[in-house]
Amino acid sequence: MTRAHPHRPLHLAAEIAPGAVGTRAAADAVALARIGEEAGLDFLTHDDSFSRPGLDALAVLSRVAPATRSIGLVPTVTTTHTEPFHVQAAVATLDWVSRGRAGWRVEVSHGAAEAALFGRRAAPPTAALWQEAGEVAEVARRLWDSWEDDAEIRDVPTGRFIDRDKLHHVDFQGSVFSVKGPSIVPRPPQGHPVVVVDATRPETRETAARHADVALIRAASPEEAAGLRAELHRAARAHGRDPELLRVLLSVPAGHSDPSGHSGGSDLADPAALAERIAAWHGGRAVDGLHLVPADPARDLPRFAAGTVAALRGRGLFRTEYAGTTLRDHLGLPRPVSQYAPKGADA
Repeated sequence: MTRAHPHRPLHLAAEIAPGAVGTRAAADAVALARIGEEAGLDFLTHDDSFSRPGLDALAVLSRVAPATRSIGLVPTVTTTHTEPFHVQAAVATLDWVSRGRAGWRVEVSHGAAEAALFGRRAAPPTAALWQEAGEVAEVARRLWDSWEDDAEIRDVPTGRFIDRDKLHHVDFQGSVFSVKGPSIVPRPPQGHPVVVVDATRPETRETAARHADVALIRAASPEEAAGLRAELHRAARAHGRDPELLRVLLSVPAGHSDPSGHSGGSDLADPAALAERIAAWHGGRAVDGLHLVPADPARDLPRFAAGTVAALRGRGLFRTEYAGTTLRDHLGLPRPVSQYAPKGADA
């Protein structure tokens, strides 16, 4: 039986709105989130794009937040055509509403059709889109730091809500935007909500290595996965980051029809086999965990929870309860110290 390294917790996550199913009601997302939370998953992602009809991912997960207690909530947020100041404020608000369980999956907008919805500029080349996305992630962190943790004083007798000396201008100049700051939202409970980047495409990996707390990859073998994880770690180190603080999760489409038209998908047809695959890849340090992308979350997420997750728990490879309260706790990531904090301040 394969066992994970005792000091490397296994991380599990799942998508709840892939493809065209984003038109589901928010109540459906709440039901799915409760299934994921009962299974102890680290977080749930909720996909989104400008070209697909349906509910806004940030709004849906803001509805899910008060209906759950522990599971992390990670909406897709498109940085192209949107104002970085508004993006960071919305993500910070989700972190407050969820009491420290928010993340955001950085995405860009592709093609002229989506650009036409806004009418402000043509669609830039892919490389420029991801450079801009990285700049949005950077300015978001600076804006989250623009309020020191104790900036709110709420002094009723004097009528002072904040200590203005503990608010800071960020004065960020990007390639296509500038932001002065400070933010209009107090520093989030996690300091910085978790950044997730889908690094399954080569053009996204530089942004993932530089800015992500969690990178999603796809691989056909543990050797390929280990190579991608090592590549991301090397790039993170080159940017002055500690690569051990970058979680790399294998993104697995499951329950989809295969090319011959058969439905079900091999990854969910045998929950025990999927559990063995996860355990082996994780134990061999190929990945830090798995991100499930089911074809039909209402059908496939309960099967994953009752089958694969239960099997991993039975082997002692996955948590039976949450040890912490924030998404950073679940992922084993420290709370970042604000760049404006007095020297020697603890995280």
